[in-house]
Amino acid sequence: MANPTRPLILYGVPFSQPVRAVMWLMLYKRMPFEMVLINPGSRGETGSRNPAFLAKNPGGTIPTIEEPDTGFVLGEAHAIMGYLCNTHGWDDVYPADHRARAKVDWYLHYHHRNVRDASVGLVAPRIRKDLNIPEATQESARRTLTNALRVLEEGWFADSRFLAGPELTIADFAAYVEIGQLKPGFTNVYDFEAFPNVRRWMDDMTKVDEHDTVHVVLAELGDISVEPPVMETIRNANKSALRAVNAKLEELTAD
Repeated sequence: MANPTRPLILYGVPFSQPVRAVMWLMLYKRMPFEMVLINPGSRGETGSRNPAFLAKNPGGTIPTIEEPDTGFVLGEAHAIMGYLCNTHGWDDVYPADHRARAKVDWYLHYHHRNVRDASVGLVAPRIRKDLNIPEATQESARRTLTNALRVLEEGWFADSRFLAGPELTIADFAAYVEIGQLKPGFTNVYDFEAFPNVRRWMDDMTKVDEHDTVHVVLAELGDISVEPPVMETIRNANKSALRAVNAKLEELTAD
């Protein structure tokens, strides 16, 4: 693949869990990109339901990437991470071996209606009151998450440091942005006492390069377990996170 003359564009907001997964992968691999803030669910000029954005991604979801040099556009975090690994030869985080890669894909497919419910049941109801998520839906999502954590605790992490084996992969990026957001120090909305293997893995993930850069938004937002944040707090956290990411990108381009 020819070297691009203009950096890839990432559309989204740092608070979005899937956006953070893509950001983390690119920063971890020291890949320059430009982040364009897109407000999820909004029909405004910078919203994901605006016709201009829908022309790029008809589903109106974030993250979405665009290659300015080719016009290629792609949505969905797991598809994006796989594509970036394939095109840049990042076999260390998305193994070339078919069976090793299949284990990564196994988790990525499992993620959507299991670990992803962390946001539906525990974070979104506190952050997006406008969504009016029914209590029954929240409770179902919380049960789904707890069951998923038990599967990770007793299965995936029983004899493995990372999700797909002894080495970090994109499966870990995808999982941590959902699970890690819940812990004390960030939103503090879930008790992980019953899951020592998951806690050990989360501790390991905090040591992965650029963890702190990618999670500025959560550090700024802080504990939401008692008092939900107001929209201005969320906006300011996203802005602080974008400044941190842009500062890191400046370092990359200066190297």
